[in-house]
Amino acid sequence: MTKNPMIKPVFFFFLFFKIFFVGAQNTTLIPVHVGVVLDLDTGFGKMGMSCIDMALADFYASHADYKTRLVLHKRDSAEDVVVAATAALDLIKNEKVQAIIGLESSMQASFVIELGDKAQVPIISFSATSPSLQGSYFFRIAQNDSSQVKAISSVIQAFGWTEAVPISVDNEFGKGVIPYLTTALQAVGARVPYWSFIPSTATDEEIVAELRKLMSMRTRVFIVHMSPYLGSQFFSKAEDFGMMDEGYVWIMTNGMTNSFISSSSSVDIDNMQGVLGLKTYVSITKELESFRARWQTKFRQDNPTIPSVKLGIFGLWAYDAAWALAMAVEKVGTTNFRFQKMKDSGNSTGLERLEVSQNGPELVRELSGTRFRGLSGDFSLINRQLQSSTFQIVNVNGNGERGIGYWTTKNGLVRNIKSNRNTSRHSNSNASLGPIIWPGDTTSVPRGWQISTNGTLKVLVPAKLMYDELINVTYDSRTGTTNVTGYCIDVFTAVIEALPYPAPFEFHPFAKPNGERAGSYIDMIKQVVLGDYDALVGDITIRANRSLYVDFTLPYTEAGVSMVVPVKGNNGAKNTWVFLKPLTWDLWVTSCCFFIFIGFVIWFLEHPKNKDFQGPPHHQIGTSFWFSFSTMFFIHRELVLSNLARFVVIVWCFVVLILTQSYTASLTSILTVQQLQPTVTDINTLIKNGDKVGYLRGSFIYGILKQVGFQDDKLRAYYSREELDKLLQDGDENGGISAAFDETPYMKLFVSTYCSKYTIFEPTFKTDGFAFVFQEGSLLTRDFSDALTQVREGDKMKVIEDKWFKKNESCSNSDTVGSSNTLGLDSFWGLFIVAGVVSSLAILIFTTMFLYEHSHILTRADTEASFWTRIHEILRVYYGKDLTSDISRKSTLQDSDHGIAAAESSPNSSCPPRSSSSSPDCAGLHLVHQELVGTPNSSVHGGDLSPNGQATATQDSGTHEYGINFLPK
Repeated sequence: MTKNPMIKPVFFFFLFFKIFFVGAQNTTLIPVHVGVVLDLDTGFGKMGMSCIDMALADFYASHADYKTRLVLHKRDSAEDVVVAATAALDLIKNEKVQAIIGLESSMQASFVIELGDKAQVPIISFSATSPSLQGSYFFRIAQNDSSQVKAISSVIQAFGWTEAVPISVDNEFGKGVIPYLTTALQAVGARVPYWSFIPSTATDEEIVAELRKLMSMRTRVFIVHMSPYLGSQFFSKAEDFGMMDEGYVWIMTNGMTNSFISSSSSVDIDNMQGVLGLKTYVSITKELESFRARWQTKFRQDNPTIPSVKLGIFGLWAYDAAWALAMAVEKVGTTNFRFQKMKDSGNSTGLERLEVSQNGPELVRELSGTRFRGLSGDFSLINRQLQSSTFQIVNVNGNGERGIGYWTTKNGLVRNIKSNRNTSRHSNSNASLGPIIWPGDTTSVPRGWQISTNGTLKVLVPAKLMYDELINVTYDSRTGTTNVTGYCIDVFTAVIEALPYPAPFEFHPFAKPNGERAGSYIDMIKQVVLGDYDALVGDITIRANRSLYVDFTLPYTEAGVSMVVPVKGNNGAKNTWVFLKPLTWDLWVTSCCFFIFIGFVIWFLEHPKNKDFQGPPHHQIGTSFWFSFSTMFFIHRELVLSNLARFVVIVWCFVVLILTQSYTASLTSILTVQQLQPTVTDINTLIKNGDKVGYLRGSFIYGILKQVGFQDDKLRAYYSREELDKLLQDGDENGGISAAFDETPYMKLFVSTYCSKYTIFEPTFKTDGFAFVFQEGSLLTRDFSDALTQVREGDKMKVIEDKWFKKNESCSNSDTVGSSNTLGLDSFWGLFIVAGVVSSLAILIFTTMFLYEHSHILTRADTEASFWTRIHEILRVYYGKDLTSDISRKSTLQDSDHGIAAAESSPNSSCPPRSSSSSPDCAGLHLVHQELVGTPNSSVHGGDLSPNGQATATQDSGTHEYGINFLPK
């Protein structure tokens, strides 16, 4: 059997009728009078009223045992604030209502809230959303407008927009959200350059005038917060003005979006294509779907003449508000809801003579604590405010809306409401939203602003600069065109190319018709402040007083004010101690120490078996020093017998070769190259001596020089680099100047022009360098700064600087004036380390071999000898070889003399005793004797003449025979 869909609504209506009219005769039911103030002739008012009626019917149908019953007293506010206030006053005074539900607009609620506070009657509104509404007896069963500002700012941040213009109605509803929305936008780095207000009763002409003002602005992101009817009228005119085309961004607040969804035919959604909107999110449940179907049927039956109206969030809030009030009244549970008259002061007004509800405070307490699951979601009040913080973001397309994402206080922007993001991080990316069709039927994300009102940047540039390398303006009289070149122009062009979007521009020289400058730098900045030009490009320095009126990008040149002074010649050859200049003192000391060290190493390695390093101590010390220092000139004549010593000498000779060659080159440079020295190096010296200094006329440098202590009579202005050159060459004593001050880029260009005649000291004073100038608050400032950073980090900036600032190849580098050709220890430290390591290893190896060769001394079985005694014996063995050799040598010499003398006196000898007249044959014997005792590297222990006429000499290494034949004459 098919059920009739009309049975269920009719049943509830009959049940409601029975409870109120039949049950009213039952003395156990307590009637509680409640007022309803709505615009009953509008679709919105009728929807709210029907939802309230159905809420009470449903509530008492499911709570038939409750003893209280709400009795509604309806009043039509006729969409008028005064009528609404009068109706509320009538309900309180005459009907003795315990609460009032309705008050469609925030303006109506603001009047009635005062009445509720005086009469202690709760005022419940399900559509007054202005956050400025406050009252002890005011309950907002709706979302506060301030709860959506963070959702709006998240959308702004997600797309990187840095400015937004709110457009709101000029009443309590529109102005109440201003401080909250402004704060939320500023928190994400978005500015509010302008706040547009539209009168609530605005005519088409008033709307058109405001739209013209908005079109003249660069901002293209607009947040619309107004009533549905006025909003529809506004978007219709915006469509006519072409403001719904590509490049514009429109965001509607939830008040408009919620109303449009349930709007009547008075709203033309075709004029809102591409608009984004915030909509209160309501979870779809079976109870909600059932109620929606019942409400739609009942509404059509009760209002057959009204066009189709969809059930919106305001209807759900009206339903929950009535349900909550019925529940709270039952909890109060009193049998006597009454009013009490206040004491009349005699001269009081009608409002002051209002009776006060005795049950109001208790009803407020119970209503504040009411909790239940309503059609709109979980119902709970904090500070008499409905808690709901989830919004759906929709995109208006075609004949309706399309959901593209959600925003929650927990997760920020999300694509899916069921996504479980990390609660510690909120999504700030547009990737969290679905695809969007923007105004103009495009999917490209709008930039949110336009470069200028006509789409082309008007860039002002100075004319007739002192340095053409920075900016040079030339006029072609034949073609009537202007050509602008220079370092500043190239940097600006490079930055334009680095921007993520096209930015067409045109240069406008700040010059008179004859080509002369039209004013000072301050005059140029004023042109930007007045809006005649969008930007200023040139040698414009960032200054604190200028930044009060315009915006500067990051600097693109070196910062600081430099001082330029002449240089004088100083021939290094005239210095008495010039030969010491090639090496620093630490390198001199280190070299001398190593000469001594190497001498010791060679002596240590050669002493045991090389007679050149033996003998008396003073002889050994002198020989060692002589050998080491003579390696500088490679004139050492002592033979080196040890392989270890030879290796050390090879390495040390290499070190000495590098040192001597470097010393020679440095000394040559000092003696042949003329050194340039500045005439003055300190600004305090200039002030103390009363010297005159120069500055560029019209520059802010004049103020800086005055601050540091220069008097006016010591300051000379110049106009050109040629004049500056003449002033510096003349000098202070000839009517010129001793130094000049200007910004570092200027001074570098000047010094590079005149080569080595001048030197630069930088920086003398601090400044922030050159930058591009834009109007205050311009969105281009940040983008140009970002692009400028990219240019400076790449190779492009170096190419531009080399093009305009590279010095003449024939000029000496003036930046190195006063530099020294002195060589330091850090340049040769590696060589000394190698020499030291090699020498140390040689000593270590020799010592190890020597100890191993005489290890029997250390390991012999002599219990009485101590360790130090054995070490002493080892040292005696090392040094004793020399002593033994010396003694043997002397014995050999003596024995040889005796042997030769015997030979001379022998009967068998034909040679007489030695004399000056000895024969040649005997002279030969003396020669043999001399060779015997004087042969280098021999240690003779004895010698004699053999019977066969040969002289024999015995050495440590063996016996060598020297034969001598004595032949008769």
